[in-house]
Amino acid sequence: MSAVFKSEGARRQVLERYRALLASWPIDHAQHLLPTRQGETFVLACGPEQAPPLILLHGMQANAASWLPDAALWSQKFRVYALDLIGQPGLSAPSQPPFTGDAYTLWLDDVLNGLGLKQAAVVGVSLGGWIALDYAIRRPDRVTSLALLCPTGIGRQRKFLLKALPLMLLGPWGMRRIRAMVIGPERAGLEPLAQAIVDLMRLIGQSARLQALHPPVFQDDALAGLRMPLLAILGGRDVLLDSRESRERLERLLPEAQIRFLPEARHFIPGQAETILQFLLA
Repeated sequence: MSAVFKSEGARRQVLERYRALLASWPIDHAQHLLPTRQGETFVLACGPEQAPPLILLHGMQANAASWLPDAALWSQKFRVYALDLIGQPGLSAPSQPPFTGDAYTLWLDDVLNGLGLKQAAVVGVSLGGWIALDYAIRRPDRVTSLALLCPTGIGRQRKFLLKALPLMLLGPWGMRRIRAMVIGPERAGLEPLAQAIVDLMRLIGQSARLQALHPPVFQDDALAGLRMPLLAILGGRDVLLDSRESRERLERLLPEAQIRFLPEARHFIPGQAETILQFLLA
């Protein structure tokens, strides 16, 4: 039985839709399946091959498709590598190693080595932000800069599952309500690519198992030891993470970090691609 999808049919439907979306993406790109000690890892690469490398790590219940609009912009200046995280509903292995220990660090070592990269800038969102932070703490020489959107591991996780469980019993309406609480109300009139991504993420929400993951919060000394440039973008209405605690800890432990706190933003914060690009180019 799959640890990621509810059934084999659900897995097949999501991956077919995902592959079709990638095939229709109008940006020149390459697709790689890299061997790692956690199994194969899917990587979408785009941008000039000689440009500085940029690694993208998506959040939970998603895959690299969530980066497509941003990757189109960033690939004008960087060689972008958008990974499918292991254990998530994408084309990488379903392996879900424990968050304690160095399993994710060794996995990223394998990915960077497979891509021939000594170091790279890293952008991570939510769970991807935790993996990016963990890697930067354990491998500071391999991370040139770090941009984080609603990263897990700094402020406490809220007990959102207690609110979500009763809504899950209410079928599609309840699931839409949960989705609205996390990412905000769905927007109308999206461009075709953006709508296709929303449709894929909605299908993933219906097809993937809900994962109650709890990556540990990083200790003060680990965060304070980060020396690479760091940008953190936080949403004041984040129902999953205590973003005010994240802001307080970052301001106290990393006074040189750039912190963009958006009081009305939720856990999903669209429209930050240009801000992140300017940070990466500085």
